[in-house]
Amino acid sequence: MSDTKRSSRIAGFHRQTIAERIAAVSEFAGLTDAERAHLADTGNLPPETADRLIENVVGTMNIPVGIATNMRIDGRDRLVPMATEESSVVAAVCNAARQCYDNGGFTTSMSGARMIAQVQLLDVSDVQHARLRILERIDEIRTVCDECDPLLVKLGGGFRELEARIIETRSGPMVITHLIVDTRDAMGANAVNTMAEALAPRIAAWTGGRTNLRILSNLADRRLARARCTWRLADIGGSEVRDGIITAYHFADADPYRAATHNKGIMNGISAVVLATGNDTRAVEAGAHAYAARNGRYASLTHWETTHDGDLAGSLELPMAVGLVGGATRLHPTAKVALRILGTDSAEDLARVIAAVGLAQNFSALKALATTGIQKGHMALHAHNIAMMAGAVGDEIDAVARALVAGGKVRLDLAEAELKQLRSSSRLGG
Repeated sequence: MSDTKRSSRIAGFHRQTIAERIAAVSEFAGLTDAERAHLADTGNLPPETADRLIENVVGTMNIPVGIATNMRIDGRDRLVPMATEESSVVAAVCNAARQCYDNGGFTTSMSGARMIAQVQLLDVSDVQHARLRILERIDEIRTVCDECDPLLVKLGGGFRELEARIIETRSGPMVITHLIVDTRDAMGANAVNTMAEALAPRIAAWTGGRTNLRILSNLADRRLARARCTWRLADIGGSEVRDGIITAYHFADADPYRAATHNKGIMNGISAVVLATGNDTRAVEAGAHAYAARNGRYASLTHWETTHDGDLAGSLELPMAVGLVGGATRLHPTAKVALRILGTDSAEDLARVIAAVGLAQNFSALKALATTGIQKGHMALHAHNIAMMAGAVGDEIDAVARALVAGGKVRLDLAEAELKQLRSSSRLGG
């Protein structure tokens, strides 16, 4: 079918079954029978579950789930599921954790489980008076918020604090109300959004202004997860390695171009655990990067320094809005198994584990950069992916990968040539 005859306007697409949607998409895109069958195979996620998680489902995207070993967190040994497609991420956490295991591993803490909802107030001339009118209504606001979610209150959560800020914008001054809510073991987006929407008409009535946005903030700086760890010089290769890691950190902390890659490496580990447990990777990532810029410039999320004994001390603090209830955590079967493996019993515990993984990931990245370079370990693992892309199967994958690593260049064209030579040699040998 020519492009001029194809239309993306498919009537009633959202009401169709998955099979009907696959047929429509296949006709539009000219998919083969094998491609259609691949879409229909949803793996270990039942199609009826997938069809309720998002809209217009035609298939699933399976991501490998690996296990980070060697993790000792707050005196307890943990196995940590990580969902990622990137080579060396899981191995990096395992290696970092192994090098600090005998020194006690990671120590973590949490500032609390409070989320922020914002209500935007516009068209108010007396913004200072409007701000105080809102603050004067704290008891009424508490009642309105807690009535929105009686179960949350029963579980020990609910409204905790009230803030009102005046900000100057290109649209003029705005009064922004912050509802600070303890969401317990939930990530809390639905709860705080409901509270903000219920409160908005009252704020407008009290102030004579007009409310606009009523939505949570993903800069969850009342929900900070913290992790720290000390690596002994004898376990990491000596003072030269320590100093290389610290100067690499200083680079990231001073330069946003480096900080972006530095923090992306931290999020490699964090997002993998967030995804494996069915939590919102985008919310956590947005909060982390916003927090990294909280002082007016984008900087490192981690801190690295030398202890009194000369060892290497690392620490990480960042917003961690994750939960054990709501979203995909209770719906996705793999997420439920991942939480079982992790053995976590609270959102706080999960957040603390995730922070430890982020710190471990950063240690491994900085150590590699300061010593052998990032490519040596990463490309050894990446070579297997390139071998498979070239068409290698079975034992051919390891053979081609070894040849690529030995040659010092990991490229698809070289993998294809190596595979061709390997198969030719096998035929001649046979």
